[in-house]
Amino acid sequence: MDNGSHNFQETPQDQQPQRGPKKPKNSGWKLIAIVAVVAALIGGGVGGGTAYWAMNHNASLGVTDTSGKAGTTKISNVSVNQSSASEQAFAKVKGAVVSVVNMQKAESNSDGLDTFGGLEGIFGQGNQQSSSSSNSSSSLEEASEGSGVIYQKKDGKAYIVTNNHVVSGSDKLEVILSDGTKLTASLVGTDSTSDLAVLTIDGSKVTTVASFGDSSKISAGQTVLAIGSPLGSQYATSVTQGIVSAKSRTIDVTDSNGNTTGQATVIQTDAAINSGNSGGPLINLAGQVVGINSMKLSGSSSSSSDSATIEGMGFAIPSDEVVSIINQLVQNGKVVRPALGVEVRDLSTVSATQQKSVLKLPSSITGGVVVAGFTSGSSAKTAGMKKYDVITALDGVNVTNTAELHTQLYKHKVGDTIKLTVYREGQQQTVSFKLTQTTSDLKN
Repeated sequence: MDNGSHNFQETPQDQQPQRGPKKPKNSGWKLIAIVAVVAALIGGGVGGGTAYWAMNHNASLGVTDTSGKAGTTKISNVSVNQSSASEQAFAKVKGAVVSVVNMQKAESNSDGLDTFGGLEGIFGQGNQQSSSSSNSSSSLEEASEGSGVIYQKKDGKAYIVTNNHVVSGSDKLEVILSDGTKLTASLVGTDSTSDLAVLTIDGSKVTTVASFGDSSKISAGQTVLAIGSPLGSQYATSVTQGIVSAKSRTIDVTDSNGNTTGQATVIQTDAAINSGNSGGPLINLAGQVVGINSMKLSGSSSSSSDSATIEGMGFAIPSDEVVSIINQLVQNGKVVRPALGVEVRDLSTVSATQQKSVLKLPSSITGGVVVAGFTSGSSAKTAGMKKYDVITALDGVNVTNTAELHTQLYKHKVGDTIKLTVYREGQQQTVSFKLTQTTSDLKN
């Protein structure tokens, strides 16, 4: 993936308000020209044959000759009685889909969004539309909007899952139900690593709760629907249809400095996802939530000579991961992950000269993770690891960067004993120790 030319964006209503799309120059005459060419092909290229066919097939085309006077056109009494799976699926879930409004203090300079591991918001840059009615320093204004879905109702509360970047930096959260009812929401917990958050609202107004499907059972080509509030609550409960483009797509996750910190496995879909869709559900035709919409690939690709525009590449967090994360957030208010207790950087960011003079690496080692420091009470340091050790494998699985290290690390639990292969002063060594609990999303 060319991160230099492909822009991943996250999705609250987080783009600066626009006064409307710019119309491409000469769009009118181009359309006329196209219509003219088509007309010429039909009228001139095919000739009288087309007219003959049409005149002799009036009945099948529904064309009738009426003797009524001009100006007496009426609406046909013919109606379509159609019941589709997509309509039924949407009807089943739409009442559980909400708009999530991120309110922040007026003096705050924050744009109200976090990035999915540093991926540029698709759902991107805070909409600074003010909804404050006071000029006091404590007044709140709408910083951004996203979507969410109600998945449980218990003990008088309704639980909503949304994206972490939708609620990040908020001083107050409001939820707008599908019927327009506005409620104040409380934050239960967030997890920036998975970009998920859980909110609660008063459950007395909630009439519909969505259920989760098994994301491991979906397949490429399967029809899915995305529901949410593109561009904000004025377009609440909008639905778009597409297919699963890829069941499991691994993308790099980066921090705010652009450093790759891990990898995320997501569902790729071509269902239209726009600013404000973040946190909304991706559902199957049984009306089950199989993913939480989080980001899309946008912009233009410079990898080809024609700089093709990217379309139809949206990504959702699989429901299997969502359920695991939100259960931990409800039970503990946080997600517990194992940690090595080290601060690292990719070997690729170290110059060839320093790799040779400082790290003393053999020329055969071209990938790995360099230990730059240790966290407080680091079990890795206690086990004998040193600054400038280069980690090249975890439990025998090669790792060439921080993303791969995290991928292997998060397959373990706190308390597991792991084995690291490291190079120290040019010599390969093995270090074993028990994993501790992470103290920060950015520590390893």
